[in-house]
Amino acid sequence: MERSSHQDDRLWDEALDLVIRLQNDPLNPVTLDMIRGWRRRSPVHAAAWSEACEIHGLSGQVLAARREAEPAARGLVSRRLLLAGGAAAAAVGGLAAPQLLLRAKADHITEAGETRRVMLADGSAATLGPASAIRLAFTADARDVELLAGMAFFEIAPDARRPFRVASEQLAATALGTAFEMSNDAGRLSVCVDHGLVRIDLAEAATRSARLAAGDWLTFDAGRSAIESGRRESVQIAAWRDGWMFANDETVSALVARISRWRPGRILLADPYFGGERVSGAFDLRDPRAALEAVVSPFGGVVRMLTPYLTVISRF
Repeated sequence: MERSSHQDDRLWDEALDLVIRLQNDPLNPVTLDMIRGWRRRSPVHAAAWSEACEIHGLSGQVLAARREAEPAARGLVSRRLLLAGGAAAAAVGGLAAPQLLLRAKADHITEAGETRRVMLADGSAATLGPASAIRLAFTADARDVELLAGMAFFEIAPDARRPFRVASEQLAATALGTAFEMSNDAGRLSVCVDHGLVRIDLAEAATRSARLAAGDWLTFDAGRSAIESGRRESVQIAAWRDGWMFANDETVSALVARISRWRPGRILLADPYFGGERVSGAFDLRDPRAALEAVVSPFGGVVRMLTPYLTVISRF
């Protein structure tokens, strides 16, 4: 049976979680038995474990009869490490636990490459983009939604008694009877209004509030505490629902973060300064690799798919 990308992503996360357990306590017999049993569930499980160990710098011999943690295998030409360096190892090591926490917090969550329209209890609708998650808190007095990850398009049922509020980190958008998109990509929090009015509130910015009408967009860069705003054609708003992404002077890191939601596994930028370059254009999300190449090639970037679970972007 052909495996889906969702299954690949799940197995990858499980394997990484086991790698972290092993590194935290390499001589724990319970952990070793757990890993041994997981690997034996199928050849696919065994392959995912080997992949996670290799990328994380562990030897395939960690489960030897001696029950000792062996040093990383020598003699392997690790193109992964040459390309991604220490940043890749650090990023891989911290993925599993946050993903598990996200799943525990979310009321609705999507996998890589999946979009889903969810009807909410008040008659509103939320269309979640890939690898996105929301948490709901509806009461008699308020309709609060937290965008935990990714992007979502909200079509809001009017209710004058209960404002509809969507928050993500330092940014919150409040609306009555409107439709708008919110996204969180690499620390860039964005809102774009399809129709109606939306009030934006920022927790940490010199300009703490703003009002957006149809076609208006606002982006808050949390890392720089910078605000950008402008106008967008209606066809460009939440265009990811139709497999397209439109960018207007956006950073490479933000666009890579968004495109990565259409691929299983992880995409790493090997050069941290590379992500600050600015890009404009239209990108076809139905071919994520081609979209990545279109984003980075103007700056000499190269996209390398090292495994089904890891893509590295570098300048060489």
